[in-house]
Amino acid sequence: MLSKSVHPSAEPQPKTVIAKTSLLLQLRLSPQNPRTWILLTVLFIQILLLCNLRSFPSSIPSPLAAAVVVHRSSGTLDQCGSGKVFVYDLPATFNRQILLNCDNLNPWSSRCDALSNDGFGRRAAALAGIVPDDLLPAWHWTDQFVTEIIFHNRLINHRCRVMEPESATAFYIPFYAGLAVGKYLWFNSTADDRDRHCDMMLRWVQDQPYFKRSNGWDHFITMGRITWDFRRSIDEDWGSSCIYEPEMRNVTRLLIERNPWDYFDVGVPYPTGFHPHSKSDVTRWQSFVSGRRRRALFCFAGAPRRGFRDDFRGILLSQCRDSGESCREVNCAGTRCSNGTSAILETFLDSDFCLQPRGDSFTRRSIFDCMVAGSIPVFFWRRTAYLQYEWFLPGEPESYSVYIDRNAVKNGTLTVKTVLEGFSKEEVRKMREKVIEYIPRLVYANTKQGLEGVKDAFDVAIEGVFARIKEQEQPEFHKWK
Repeated sequence: MLSKSVHPSAEPQPKTVIAKTSLLLQLRLSPQNPRTWILLTVLFIQILLLCNLRSFPSSIPSPLAAAVVVHRSSGTLDQCGSGKVFVYDLPATFNRQILLNCDNLNPWSSRCDALSNDGFGRRAAALAGIVPDDLLPAWHWTDQFVTEIIFHNRLINHRCRVMEPESATAFYIPFYAGLAVGKYLWFNSTADDRDRHCDMMLRWVQDQPYFKRSNGWDHFITMGRITWDFRRSIDEDWGSSCIYEPEMRNVTRLLIERNPWDYFDVGVPYPTGFHPHSKSDVTRWQSFVSGRRRRALFCFAGAPRRGFRDDFRGILLSQCRDSGESCREVNCAGTRCSNGTSAILETFLDSDFCLQPRGDSFTRRSIFDCMVAGSIPVFFWRRTAYLQYEWFLPGEPESYSVYIDRNAVKNGTLTVKTVLEGFSKEEVRKMREKVIEYIPRLVYANTKQGLEGVKDAFDVAIEGVFARIKEQEQPEFHKWK
């Protein structure tokens, strides 16, 4: 529809035009009078502009609207009952410039390939023949530390993103905390080096009026590493002290491993290599792993920790090797399994169960690689999953997993093979069905607006953030200052 200013109208013309017309009629319209020609020229230009305005669009999108889609239709607003999010426009130092500096984020090699394709990494062409051909474009060699990029890209295109902070339920801080500190976790960095980016970010955020209003309670951030990388209590210890800064006290933190005793830590799935583009990609993959013929009873992908006394991984590897064809092993010594390998996926696809001891910390990415392949995880520490990812996993651990007392394995009272052979085919089938049912909640879709009709890990996380912020507003919820 054209704007009112370009519609023909029977109403009188604006007073400025009438005044100029009256003045023209009062003049002697003599060709020799220069004033006559000036006024005729001005009048002609005005008429020409009024006529040409009919061909202009009624609104012109701003450069921001062209770069970021913010949905505001009435149908979309109905979908935002859970909440709306405002994304801070942080200085580029805290996100974009970190990505541009990808060659220097790691003391050993460039991270540019790992961070390419919006954080999903290079396409996993080597999986041809292992995954269905039509799903190969959905597979990447994805780094485990890229949730900051994934969440930022999805949030700036989120259907419930708002540009007016006064209408927001939650406020997102798009700081790439894990990528910023990663290069300083090794070798001869100082405590100041490891804290610098976080300190600068917090100085910026604490000056924002909506942060001051809530003291951070309705703010959240993605920190793309495990929580212990941000919990340095003294200068000589590992990591940064970001989480211990006073301004971070009330901010909800999305991490791939949480501190189970910190309310503000929320565990989110490690990124896997599967990033579906559509709902049909998800259902096609679920059908594929459901119908897969699995030859091995169980498997283990990992490497021993020879520097550790009574290394539990070494015990599991020995039991796997002693089990013959019942167990498949992938030796991940060194960097052999960094960001995935076709051997890992193939092994998980061929096994009923996958062993998941703790990694360098209590969790490991392999949990999610295993489950996305439709294999049933076997845990030896409750903190590896049960106390980590409550929003994303079934509430009944026994419905999708097996827990084995590690001490009984260590002292020889139990063997993994004996325990797993004790499950009937029907019990295995039910557990696998539950694992496959939950696959959508464990993966990050490769689409700016999410998957129509399916909630992926990102959607579950954001809805969880909205819910906890609304819960905090209830009278019975106690907030400290």
